[in-house]
Amino acid sequence: MKRKMGMSDRIFTASIMLVLALLCIVVIYPIYYMLIVSISDGYAVLRGEISFLPKGINFSAYEAILSNKYVPNSYKNTIVYTVTGTLINLTMTSLCAYPLSRKNFYGRNVFTAIIVFTMFFDAGIISQYMVVSSLHMRNTIWAVVIPGAINVWYMIIMRTFFSDIPEELFESAKLDGANDMTIFGRIVLPLSKAVMATMVLFYAVGHWNAFLQPLIYLDDRNKMPMQLILRNIVMGADAAVSGSSSVTSDLGTISMNIKYAVIFITILPILAVYPFVQKYFVKGVMVGSVKG
Repeated sequence: MKRKMGMSDRIFTASIMLVLALLCIVVIYPIYYMLIVSISDGYAVLRGEISFLPKGINFSAYEAILSNKYVPNSYKNTIVYTVTGTLINLTMTSLCAYPLSRKNFYGRNVFTAIIVFTMFFDAGIISQYMVVSSLHMRNTIWAVVIPGAINVWYMIIMRTFFSDIPEELFESAKLDGANDMTIFGRIVLPLSKAVMATMVLFYAVGHWNAFLQPLIYLDDRNKMPMQLILRNIVMGADAAVSGSSSVTSDLGTISMNIKYAVIFITILPILAVYPFVQKYFVKGVMVGSVKG
């Protein structure tokens, strides 16, 4: 039997709905604004006439981006880097988190302290660059995906999740003759879909948006990810603003459109993937934040 809502309950519910609606507008409007600016007339954008509806709809900004011969290849590179890097991240992070989550692992607190130490103190970019160069990894995919193979904070979240698995499951598996790798592969991983999906999202977004490491380690344009190529397109459009020829003038007119189109193209794949992992996202994050 449902309890009849009183006036105070209705006011409270209406207030919550109003706040949530405002939050939705705050989150959605910037994305919507990027889209309408990217497809509006360049002169209308420069005059600041775009607010809620596009004006003079055209796709010249997207045509300018997609006409760049390096864009399709950079998209392929970004997908390869993201998939490969995320697989390496998940493998290394889970293999590190599992033994540290077991109470019978001798010295686990010492190893955890050493690993956490690297969160606050590292050798810096120059030392990392020298190591990558000495290993002859420059201008290869490994220079982009290997140096960040394990994120310490994500490892701690995963370790906490693993430690919450009932110890009785491990004892039963060992009585049946299972070794640690069998337990890890057949018990731990199937029970860890929530945290794994969360880590996939975190790591994949990091690789998709990676800019500094590719900028430092990749010189070959054919190996550059999408972020660097789009940066070059934006820089070219900005340079065209001061140009005097008709071609550079036209490109300069849509300079702002190109910037917003670049941002929209960059975030679109992540927006498309997120709904599929959303149901795991909150659970995976809360596990690591409640208990350490």
